[in-house]
Order: sequence, then C-alpha cells, then structure tokens
Amino acid sequence: MKKHKHEAELVKEALRIGSIYIEKRGAGQFESTDSASNKITAIYRLLVQDGLIQPLAKGQDNEINMRHKLALWIERQLPAEHPLKQK
Repeated sequence: MKKHKHEAELVKEALRIGSIYIEKRGAGQFESTDSASNKITAIYRLLVQDGLIQPLAKGQDNEINMRHKLALWIERQLPAEHPLKQK
C-alpha cells in the first residue's frame, strides 16, 4: 500500500473520530491508559463489522495496514477543502 502524505495526522484524527463513534454506537469507550495500537484495532474491527470499510485480506490484518485503512476512511469523511485531503 502506498503511504499517504499526511498519514500520521489522518490516523490521529481517525482515532479521535473513531473514539466518538465507538461511544455513540454503544460499543464501549477508551480509557486514557489504552494504547494507540489497541484503539486502532478496536476502531478498525468495529468499522469493518458495521460495513463502513472493507476488511483487509487474510494475513494482511496487521497494525500498519489497519492504520492505513483508518487514514483512508477518515480522509473520505473530511470536507474537500480540508488541509489533510490529498490532492
């Protein structure tokens, strides 16, 4: 997978929005002591379960690929003029 120019910032935003989504969905909430890795995995799995993103191929479901999928997901949610949108 090609790395996105602003992937780190997009993942940070995906974690923020994903945390809100998990809470509003009633699937739980994150504690301040939860690692970014655990948050990425939980958000990714919930989004796949809800059909909001396509699952990774078997054997490709590692943290790096999950981060990339979350970055792509949140980029599609951002308005066209947002500075993190890739041109």
